[in-house]
Amino acid sequence: MSRRVRRRTAQSRDKEKVAVSPPYAEAPDHCEIPRPGGCCFGGGGGAAGVDWTALPDDTVVQIFSRLNYRDRASLASTCRSWRLLGSSPSLWTSLDLRAHRCDPDIAAVLAGRCAHLRRLRFHGSASASALIYLQARGLREMAGDCCCEITDASLSVLAARHEALESLQIGPDPCMRITSDAVRHIAMCCTRLRRLRLSGIREVHGEAINALAKHCPQLAELAFLDCGLIDEGALGKVVPLRFLSVAGSRNLKWSTASLSWSSLPSLVAVDVSRTDVSASAVLRLLSASKTLKVLCALNCAVFEEEWSYNSTACRKTKGKLLLAQFSNVCSGVASFFKGYGYVVREQSIFAEWRSLLSEDKNLSDIMNWLEWILSHSLLRAAESNPNGMDGFWLRQGAALLLSLVKSFQEDVQERAATGLAIFVVTDDENATVEPARAEAVMQNGGIPLLLELARSSQEGVQSEAAKAIANLSVNSKVAKAVADEGGIHILANLARSSNRVVAEEAAGGLWNLSVGEEHKAAIADAGGVKALVNLIFKWTSGVDGVLERAAGALANLAADDKCSVEIAMAGGVRALVTLARTCKVEGVQEQAARALANLAAHGDSNSNNAAVGQEEGALEALVQLTFSQNEGVRQEAAGALWNLSFDDRNREAIALAGGVEALVALAHACANASQGLQERAAGALWGLSVSEANSIAIGREGGVAPLIALARTDAEDVHETAAGALWNLAFNSGNALRIIEEGGVPALVHLCSSSGSKMARFMAALALAYMFDGSCVHRMDEVALVGSSLEGSSKSVNFDGARRMALKHIEAFVLTFSDPQVFSVAASSSAPAALAQVADTARIQEAGHLRCSAAEIGRYIAMLRNPSSVLRACAAFALLQFTIPGGRHAAHHASLLQKAGAARVLRATAAATTAPVEAKICARIVLRNLEHHQLEAAT
Repeated sequence: MSRRVRRRTAQSRDKEKVAVSPPYAEAPDHCEIPRPGGCCFGGGGGAAGVDWTALPDDTVVQIFSRLNYRDRASLASTCRSWRLLGSSPSLWTSLDLRAHRCDPDIAAVLAGRCAHLRRLRFHGSASASALIYLQARGLREMAGDCCCEITDASLSVLAARHEALESLQIGPDPCMRITSDAVRHIAMCCTRLRRLRLSGIREVHGEAINALAKHCPQLAELAFLDCGLIDEGALGKVVPLRFLSVAGSRNLKWSTASLSWSSLPSLVAVDVSRTDVSASAVLRLLSASKTLKVLCALNCAVFEEEWSYNSTACRKTKGKLLLAQFSNVCSGVASFFKGYGYVVREQSIFAEWRSLLSEDKNLSDIMNWLEWILSHSLLRAAESNPNGMDGFWLRQGAALLLSLVKSFQEDVQERAATGLAIFVVTDDENATVEPARAEAVMQNGGIPLLLELARSSQEGVQSEAAKAIANLSVNSKVAKAVADEGGIHILANLARSSNRVVAEEAAGGLWNLSVGEEHKAAIADAGGVKALVNLIFKWTSGVDGVLERAAGALANLAADDKCSVEIAMAGGVRALVTLARTCKVEGVQEQAARALANLAAHGDSNSNNAAVGQEEGALEALVQLTFSQNEGVRQEAAGALWNLSFDDRNREAIALAGGVEALVALAHACANASQGLQERAAGALWGLSVSEANSIAIGREGGVAPLIALARTDAEDVHETAAGALWNLAFNSGNALRIIEEGGVPALVHLCSSSGSKMARFMAALALAYMFDGSCVHRMDEVALVGSSLEGSSKSVNFDGARRMALKHIEAFVLTFSDPQVFSVAASSSAPAALAQVADTARIQEAGHLRCSAAEIGRYIAMLRNPSSVLRACAAFALLQFTIPGGRHAAHHASLLQKAGAARVLRATAAATTAPVEAKICARIVLRNLEHHQLEAAT
């Protein structure tokens, strides 16, 4: 897998978070920081440094205010003066603990700074239980997410310990363990409550709502989202209520609701999105309520269907703002403003309203609420991805989300950015991004906007913006726009963040951007390689997401030669091997193995292949990964072993690590596996079988039968690797017998005549030639006479029939490369041009990558003397392929031929009157190739 998207907001376990920094360490009274190139001064030499403690206290506090908590802790530990300033009450009015593990001990550490805390955000049920230890009695606002396991007891204790709360929000994840009892306790304890937002409660009884009405006289906003049952009538008794949302809630009695809610004297806005509300209930609310100004009914299927048949409905909503999927939200809001004497542009309504309404608190409250409920509804729609939403997203949904990204409310910004990350993804398993949606974001100016958001000092906003950029970058056009706007540098910087969530999303962005070849160098230039390697060393366990994304990005980058060198220099080999050895998460294992495979794939261009093999435990880890239950892990591990086997030392070390047995077992097990796994399993055996000792071991371990089975598949790539492995194995007479006994001749004949891959046909022909060139004739005679083979098995073999079949198809294969007219001209002419034309016609381009040993070249020279004219033609044809100038190993093969005295045999073949014309002309071309390489070596 080369890229990854994320559709749903991650619900990280508390153990995956990082701890808040411990109390500041004791520090000296002075803070003296050396100038660049200077030395730290103590007494004398004052010009060498700057006494930062001379800065005014207000300036230092301003510096602190722009830092995250970790950096504040680091800076405050510099000296005692700054430690005191770092504890200034103004710096601790707001605290966001979502990226941190917050247990009772950590909360107790922070308690000394929380006396003036007014606003708190936290993540997870475990953190909720620890918040009482902060002793933040003056807390006004509290918001928690991913609190699915929070209980009545925990929530009730929180309410009891924070009686001054004015705003409490738990969600948007469902709080299935919360009941009406907790709501009643909140009402009795937090009598100053102005806003209450709870999600996923199964039942909200009238008793709980009545308690809110009785004990919370200032309760202006109430949201029961995605709840199972709500007492609609009781809501009509919450007299001070101005804003009400029941979005996503079920089992509502709309006749009761519309009658009860329309009597609320202060109600100005209602959200019934994602419910089964009817058109009649909506009209009743809008017409009966004297104060209601805004009603939001997004993604309400029943309402939308009924509304489409009601031609008079629109006239009854005059002066009211009705937001639905069929309406234009921005146009509706602009018209709503116009009714109050404000003229605004539709396209920029959410960006400009604050400057217009600076003195109109009522409208400002409506707009703040509207931003919040729109961001929530759009995010839910993006997560559920219902059918029929394409038109909405392209027409206005993308633009709406981008408008909300500009909100002054941090949670609205985050939700809008998350919505942008999610709505473009139509299939998260296969990293499928809808091009039209992604390009709609780009065309509405979304890329610069998201990149600016990623520069925010708020880590929650950073992470959601980075997630959106990552998912959008799956689209190549968007990826180019991100790179052109400087997004690679921004993501590389975020990947260095101390916040694990921010770093994880940034790594995901670099993963997707690194798919494009044109972005790889830019990522390296921006310091992305080092940042990604450091992530692996930093987050060693328990943080699967960041490790998978970092390894995935490095895997993509490792495919580039220059980037692969930089990865090795940055310590990437050790980092990736560590993951392969120690990590038990399949996604991480797969990407680590893929990265190692790509690092080892550069052949002679760099030393990474050898470096990976020499890293302690690397080969053993990859061999073990071939036994994984996950097919992707097995495939990438086999691919890595295949690439590593091109190095002589690695090849033998893999065998010593049990690689032969493991890969034979893998080949046996992948009969019904994916084409990619089959190709790599056969390829790894092909690579190992270059060594004769390994070739013999593969045969003895039972590797012949699965390779023959793979040769019978329909995939050309699998044909090539299986044929290559069988070609190497057939060089050994014992293996040749095994291939014959296991039915390999018909399989190779089929490849030789029918495969769509020239390389597969070529290597199948060479394997057949090895098997019947007479080198193992004595053992073949034993088979023919006794009808049995190695290891005591007894399989009947018709050797003569198999040989005739093989030679017939070898001959047919060679003839497919011989144009009679071209060969006729070459036979009657000594002109170089005629031979060159034959060589061009006969050349198999990929064969230039094959490398033969001296023994193999000797085998082909001997084959030129074989009584069989078919084998002589096959040998000459093979040597032509191996020596054509421009081939990767052509000079090597020419040198081996010259050392073996092949020129004399080639001349004899070219001059023989009994030799087939194909053998004669190919021999002449090989002689010409040898002369070319000899001249080239001399110069």
